[in-house]
Amino acid sequence: MTDPAPLLGPDELRATVARLGAELSEAYDDGVVLVGLLKGSLIFLADLVRAMTITPVVDFLAVTTYAEDTGRVRIVKDLDMDVTGRDVVLVDGVVDTGLTTTYLLAELRGRGPRSVEVCALLDKTARRVVPVDLRFVGLATEEPYAVGYGLDHSERYRNLDVLVPADPVALREDPDALIGQLYRG
Repeated sequence: MTDPAPLLGPDELRATVARLGAELSEAYDDGVVLVGLLKGSLIFLADLVRAMTITPVVDFLAVTTYAEDTGRVRIVKDLDMDVTGRDVVLVDGVVDTGLTTTYLLAELRGRGPRSVEVCALLDKTARRVVPVDLRFVGLATEEPYAVGYGLDHSERYRNLDVLVPADPVALREDPDALIGQLYRG
């Protein structure tokens, strides 16, 4: 594999998160519940909370990977709080096909919040199967696969301070294929 050029480098990530933090703070000046989708949103969510000028409430959801043939997922870690009557923003590292996001939006809306929106660091529009409205987007990209800044391949690369495109076929063959190129020092 050749050295991948970042989709977003450290400075661009900081600027993107600062912009999204300002947008969220302006939209929800009377408070918001940020629901992080584990595990890919963790680093993004932590930086997003620090970039906000309001104090959000934070909770988490985790889901299984959807089955390719069915598009079904199930919640394996549910919210700890009641979101009835509250503004809720689902925070995800990447929205890809839209299947998981659509499922989670329906789940959250069924709990009686005042509003539900989505904040995604990456919006991978090229692979969208189900249309989904994303109110807050860091970067819309045609790149089919990326790692870093919380996004992983086989639990690797989450800790990178960049988002880089990656070849999923090459990573399936060798999950450590990018290690030498991305972890220098």
